[in-house]
Amino acid sequence: MIALLIFATYFKFNIMNFIEELQWRGLLHNMIPNTDKFLAKEKVKGYIGFDPTGASLTVGNLVPIITLMRLQKAGHRPVALVGGATGMIGDPSGKSNERQLLDADALQYNVERIKQELGKFLDFDDKKEGAILVNNYDWFKEINVLDFLRNIGKHLTVNYMMAKDSVKSRLETGISFTEFSYQLIQGYDFVHLYKTLDCKLQLGGSDQWGNITAGTELIRRMLGGSAYAATFPLVTKADGTKFGKSEGGAVWLNPSMTSPYAFYQFWLNVSDEEALNYLKVYTFLNQQEIAAIVTEHAAAPHKRALQQCLAKEITTLVHSAQAYNTAVNASQILFGKGTKDSLLDLDESDFLSIFKGVPQCNVSRDSLHTGIDIINLTTEHGIFASKGEAKRAIKNNSISINKQKITSNEYLVSQQDLLNDRYILLQKGKKQYHLIIAE
Repeated sequence: MIALLIFATYFKFNIMNFIEELQWRGLLHNMIPNTDKFLAKEKVKGYIGFDPTGASLTVGNLVPIITLMRLQKAGHRPVALVGGATGMIGDPSGKSNERQLLDADALQYNVERIKQELGKFLDFDDKKEGAILVNNYDWFKEINVLDFLRNIGKHLTVNYMMAKDSVKSRLETGISFTEFSYQLIQGYDFVHLYKTLDCKLQLGGSDQWGNITAGTELIRRMLGGSAYAATFPLVTKADGTKFGKSEGGAVWLNPSMTSPYAFYQFWLNVSDEEALNYLKVYTFLNQQEIAAIVTEHAAAPHKRALQQCLAKEITTLVHSAQAYNTAVNASQILFGKGTKDSLLDLDESDFLSIFKGVPQCNVSRDSLHTGIDIINLTTEHGIFASKGEAKRAIKNNSISINKQKITSNEYLVSQQDLLNDRYILLQKGKKQYHLIIAE
């Protein structure tokens, strides 16, 4: 009996912390009244939807993913909804123009990729505490348009739907009936999950408030039930734009779309103010741990403790500790601390990501069989203006091949110098790189 009382006391304290944690992290934008009290009373299921408009999720989507992780850590059960149906419609929220609709094959491909990505963060094991993964296409495929209009559409008036910000903001530029109906379709998702999973909580970004409250209203009108919701503010980049798929410069969670090195570098290069905000939003560090990092950063700002910690935490979370270590080693290569062995440790995607944008030139594989004179190579491809300049650079130890100094004018660049069987990295001085590609 005493053990049960202790457990109940701990459990109540634990679940109450979910809303409190969102608040101190700056992640509570709006909330249906009494949502905090509802969460304090019982263990609940809460869901967030992810529309498959791309083959990968972005760091903008990482906010709702981590919110589901926080929900689970607080003792509740997360539900991740992949929008196989809503993805066919297109959410007008936050958009000034109509979305481009995807064909069925592209949509299904995206659905499968996003399911895989969500599985990296949430445990979908079939158990009481495990997260639940659903696809709203599974129930919408059984509903015909007449039944939908008669049984669902009649419960929300056009006036109610027109009052939503996602619709009002599009009245001047125009909104199709397809996108206008999105809030009704997403609202029914909540109804379906309420009926089938006893899911009474929906979470989402602040731009989803209209869609979410359409769902709570449908639950009230169709089922006579009460549902709850909370939203978090949209996290933006330094220029104020969202971390979206269509806003340009997306930072993807898929390592083949944004390499772990580029991912790591993105967080390493944010401002101090952004780094502090992102530490609260994207990591599981507590208030005391973040305060300690802030103090460390203030004592030696040039060491960028905030950015270093942020980049480590989020790269490890999204990719792995090994990917983080590789990204750190890759960064050291650029700053002159790398070796040939560290270059050999990089796979091709990381290697190309590091040296993206550096000048390139091509050489034939046949010429590498016999070797290419270093002087001729560097002058013929414009790395040096003359043979005399190239010789002086060698004399001054200013030329490296794959991080190894060239000390002889007679050095022959050959197949033995190839990295990943295709690339040779030539360095001129401390920071000027040239990528030689064997064709």
